[in-house]
Amino acid sequence: MSDIKNILDGERGGSQIAVDRVISELRSGRPALIHAGRSHAIVMGVESLDARLAIRLAGVARGRARLVLPAPRLRRLGLERTEPGVLALPTIDLARINEMALETGARIDAPVAALSPIDRAALEVVRLSLILPAVLVVPVTAKAAAECGLLVAESAAIFEYRGRSVVDLALVGRGPVPLEGAPETEFVIFRGGEGLRDQVAIVIGKPDMSKPVTVRLHSACLTGDLFGSLKCDCGDQLRHTVQFMAQNEGGGILLYLDHEGRGNGLSNKMRAYKLQSQGFDTYDADEVLGFDHDQRGFDFAAEMLKQLGVSSVRVMTNNPVKMAALRTSGLDVVSDERILGRANDHNVRYLATKRDRAGHLIDVDNLTQYGAGKD
Repeated sequence: MSDIKNILDGERGGSQIAVDRVISELRSGRPALIHAGRSHAIVMGVESLDARLAIRLAGVARGRARLVLPAPRLRRLGLERTEPGVLALPTIDLARINEMALETGARIDAPVAALSPIDRAALEVVRLSLILPAVLVVPVTAKAAAECGLLVAESAAIFEYRGRSVVDLALVGRGPVPLEGAPETEFVIFRGGEGLRDQVAIVIGKPDMSKPVTVRLHSACLTGDLFGSLKCDCGDQLRHTVQFMAQNEGGGILLYLDHEGRGNGLSNKMRAYKLQSQGFDTYDADEVLGFDHDQRGFDFAAEMLKQLGVSSVRVMTNNPVKMAALRTSGLDVVSDERILGRANDHNVRYLATKRDRAGHLIDVDNLTQYGAGKD
């Protein structure tokens, strides 16, 4: 048994493996347990809570349950708030929980308290799980925690998880994949980073790593990249990047990152799309769901480039945040170049919103001809 424990306590550490398992439980719609010092709590993502589970958890909670909500959602409920908060749940009332967590016209119905360390860990682990950032927290005794049989994670390990995902980033496979218009292309697969899948570096041509390399950090977009959605310009940007790098004498590196929905995950992206169909812009829709404007981190993307031997880059992006992130991570950003997709009646408001609310460097004149200035 000691040999097995030594394996689990190796470089990644048993505590981080425990967080992996808790993430899997929450994504599967099951509760898990968090320890924070001498405090213990059962946590459950609100999106998976049903009547059966509510009854079972109410028997354990005995009136002490609480709902943890992020600051963006609390602002949508009518509070001027920059920090997350807690609502007491004397009863585990599904209708009330869903109203506070999801309904667009809801207003706060009770005092909001500050978060305890275990509440903060609960909110962080549901964010890591890419589920809705609203969590039911049920405090339990140490005895009940030991007997409940749920998978458990320590709060400290939860907060260390994102940083460890960069440290543990590993190149796990590579091979040639000729693309249309770019036959000399290699896919390099990394395990780690954010999201729940592997990350991909697509090396196009033969970039000289001793010189500035043309790179793009492209967040995965299933709807745009694969299906040609008209709601965004992601697919156009992806294909234009490949074409540009293939025609560029120095080639380039396209990082395809597991950042669906600006880091919110595919299911939340679809929730946001539904809200957009009701008139919300892309950032307001995310805020209704409890998300800040952008959940993504790019430090692991910089680490991917470093592991490929890159130290100096020319960045294809409209997003100043990406440029700043690469600089902060120690890469020399020598230049940046705009990369625009086609505007259409379905995406012009989205493009204008990114320009006006997130500072993306998108050509105003290119959008005005489609009426973006009217929004």
